[in-house]
Amino acid sequence: MTTTQPDLVIIGAGPGGYVAAIRAAQLGLSVAVVEKDPFLGGTCLHRGCIPTKALLHTADLLHHARESRKFGVTCGEVQLDLPAAHDHKRKVVTKNAKGIDMLFRKHGITRIQGSGTLAGGTAVEVHGGDGADQRLEARHVILATGSRCGELPHIKPDGTRIINSDHALELDRVPSTLLVMGAGAVGMEFASIFSRYGSKVTVVELLDRVLPLEDDAVSAEVHKAFRRQGITVHTGTRVEEVAAGDSGVNCRAAGPDGKPLALEAELLLLAVGRAAVLDDLGLDRTGVKVDRGRIEVDEFCRTGEPNVYAIGDLIATPWLAHVASAEGVLAVEHIAGRNPRPINYRRVPSCTYCFPEAASVGFTEAQARAAGYEVAVGTFPFAASGKAAILGESVGFVKVVAEKRYDEILGLHIVGPHATELIGVGSAALAGELTVEELSRTILAHPTLHETIHEAAEGVHGMTIHI
Repeated sequence: MTTTQPDLVIIGAGPGGYVAAIRAAQLGLSVAVVEKDPFLGGTCLHRGCIPTKALLHTADLLHHARESRKFGVTCGEVQLDLPAAHDHKRKVVTKNAKGIDMLFRKHGITRIQGSGTLAGGTAVEVHGGDGADQRLEARHVILATGSRCGELPHIKPDGTRIINSDHALELDRVPSTLLVMGAGAVGMEFASIFSRYGSKVTVVELLDRVLPLEDDAVSAEVHKAFRRQGITVHTGTRVEEVAAGDSGVNCRAAGPDGKPLALEAELLLLAVGRAAVLDDLGLDRTGVKVDRGRIEVDEFCRTGEPNVYAIGDLIATPWLAHVASAEGVLAVEHIAGRNPRPINYRRVPSCTYCFPEAASVGFTEAQARAAGYEVAVGTFPFAASGKAAILGESVGFVKVVAEKRYDEILGLHIVGPHATELIGVGSAALAGELTVEELSRTILAHPTLHETIHEAAEGVHGMTIHI
C-alpha cells in the first residue's frame, strides 16, 4: 500500500467536494480527492439537479410547442422523442463533468478513484477503484460523500414498478399513469415532467400541503396550479401498503379523515427524501459524532475529530447543492486560516423547478411571526405583469415579508414564471440587509418579470401602482 501526504484529502467529488478542492488549490494547499465513481460531479450532476432540469426543460419545450398557436406559431404535430431527450440530458451532464475534470487538471488536484475510509485521525485509506490500495496521511480531511435516495421500511424500490428518482431519470418509456409519493421538490418536479410528457399523474403527500417547507400561500398556489393541469394531489394522506404486480402497483392509503383510499398506477415513484452516505467511512474509529443520521459539526463544519470536517448532505443543514458548495469553501478557508464568516442559513435560497416554479429565501410569513416580529406583507400577482402576459404565464405571485419596526426585508417568496431565477434579487436583498423602501426605490427595467418584486415591495407600504 503506497502512502502520500497531501495537505487536504476530500472524500467525495460532488458540488461540495469538488468546489472545496478547487478553492483549496487556489489557496495553495496540496489536495487529493477520493471519489468512488469514475466521474466527477456527484449526485447533483449525474443523478440529481442537472439531469432532472434537462428533462424539465424538454417538458417545458413540449408544452410551449403545443401551445405555440396562441402566439402565432404553427408547429404541426408535436411529439415527445424520449430517446432524444435522454441524449440531450447525457450531453449536458458529460459536458459539465469534463469541465470539472479540466478544472482539476488546471489546479493540480490529485484525483483518486476508490472508496475512502478514515483510518484514525486524518489518515485515509482508499480501496478499490482504479489501482492498488493507498494510504493518505493528510493534515486535514473533508467528508463530502453526499446522500442517496431514501426509502421507507414498508416500501422498497425494485426499479421496475416501484422506482426512485435515479430510476426515473433513465425510464425508456412514459408510463400511462404515475403515482408520486412525496410532494417535496423532487416529487413535484417529476410530477411536472411526466404530466407534460403525457402521464396521468397522482401525487400523495403525508403532510397537509405540497412543498411543505415553503410559505403557506406558495404551497396553496402550486396545489391549485397542479389541479388545473389535471394532476391529482392527495395531502394529509398516508400510504400504508403497496402491492406491485406485472401490470402495475396497487396502494392502500388513508386520507386526512382516516377514510381508506385505493390508488393504482403503472409506476410508483418514491420521492420521500434522501439518506446521508455514511457507510464504511470509518467514523467509529474517530471522534466524529453522528446524531439521527447526520454528522455533528460546528459553525465552520468541524467535526468532533480534530482537523476532520464534514459538509453537504452529511450534516443537518439544507440539503442543497449550493449549500454544499458554500460549506466546502467555508471549511477550506477555515483550514487555510482565512477567518471566514459562518454561513447564515436563513439567507439560503430554495428552488423547486416544477410548473409553476417556486422559490424562496428568508423567513416565511409564519416563521417571521413565530420569531416575534411585527410582520408586514406585500404581494403582487403575475396576472398584472406585462411581461408575464407576453410569455403567457400569468399564474402565481411575488410575496415580500418584512418587519414593521425597521422596515427590514425578512423573506421573499415567488411562485410563477422563472421564479428560480428571480429569487436572486431576494438573496442579494437579504445579504445587504435592505429595507423595503430601499428595494422599492430600486429601478428595475420594463418590461421584465423582475418588476413584480418591485411592486410587491411597494405593496408592503400599500403603495403598489399596478393593482
